[in-house]
Amino acid sequence: MNGLTGDDLGAVALSLRVALAATLLSLPLAILAAAALARGRFGRRVGLEALVTLPLVLPPVATGYALLLLFGRQGPLGAALEKIGIVFAFDWTGAALAAAVMAFPLMVRPIRLAIEAIDVEVDESARTLGASAVQRFFRVTLPLAAPGVAAGAVLGFAKAVGEFGATITFVAAIPGETLTLPSAIYGAVQTPGAEGRAAALCIVAAVIAVAAVVVSESLGRIAARAARGPG
Repeated sequence: MNGLTGDDLGAVALSLRVALAATLLSLPLAILAAAALARGRFGRRVGLEALVTLPLVLPPVATGYALLLLFGRQGPLGAALEKIGIVFAFDWTGAALAAAVMAFPLMVRPIRLAIEAIDVEVDESARTLGASAVQRFFRVTLPLAAPGVAAGAVLGFAKAVGEFGATITFVAAIPGETLTLPSAIYGAVQTPGAEGRAAALCIVAAVIAVAAVVVSESLGRIAARAARGPG
């Protein structure tokens, strides 16, 4: 695209890679958290809901700093993981981790609402027929909540693409390594004479966001039709 440098194009590609990894990392946990919030006991739900919501209410920079303290090379988790070859700080995997943490609450909410909308009697009917809790979850709850799962996944992906504060605090903005699309936009805005680059990058970000919304709507409708079955 006219006006974009090689580093900018690399930042776009890296953002998509980071967002995909973040979504794949967060989705299973988001489904489990959503199920616990929708069906769990009230006392346990309060604590879990506070934990899930925390990345939304904390400043993103604070979240990134917390990740740096925990998963940095000198952090308690980071030092242990580095011994087995897993490094997060100042690496693209750290950008994916930061994006996953920030996207997690937005993924949980639509999945939780979808599960709460399922009639409890449907689950009870499956239980009376001898289905175990695990069988009911995978054969009843998850298929019926599929539209919410699809919406949560795409919403999380879009959030991960646009994540900036936690990412730049945790992994910085190293071209070719951790420079993501939002970081590239910020860098272009701060560079005199780079207004064209900044505008082009913003257009790319807008296209990705619109595409995510369209995909979310399409997947939601497909999943809803599949859950209803033939006819």
